[in-house]
Amino acid sequence: MTAPAASNPRLAQIAGEFAAVPEGDRLQLLLEYSDELPDLPERYAGRPDLLEQVTECQTPLFLAVEVDEAGGVHLFFDAPRESPTTRGFAGILRAALDGLSAGQVLATPPDFSAKLGLRDLVSPLRLRGFDAMLARIKRQVRERAS
Repeated sequence: MTAPAASNPRLAQIAGEFAAVPEGDRLQLLLEYSDELPDLPERYAGRPDLLEQVTECQTPLFLAVEVDEAGGVHLFFDAPRESPTTRGFAGILRAALDGLSAGQVLATPPDFSAKLGLRDLVSPLRLRGFDAMLARIKRQVRERAS
């Protein structure tokens, strides 16, 4: 594993979870991450102007990133419940990155989606959406942490 991934044990744990299940069960694991994605907090609900749309996603996905005074990163996603793949990707990113420092988030490998073993199970377009979510998160972290 690369050094940046090693600096975030959650990334390694999530990749390990996906590697540990047979390929046919990985979509079920993705669904579990979809179910765990929390609703937007009240301050973002109904406020699309405060969220950034990730247009590369096949279904509407919006996100917001906050960096607190201590440098901790907090992620918020809005994705339709009818879009479990997109919600699952958002759930994975939230589980892997929420609460980490800006430096840890920025050290996340841009190809992290490849470590999930989903390439043969979901379309390349959907994986591109995952990578775009991560890129947007990192850009917002850089903007807010500076």
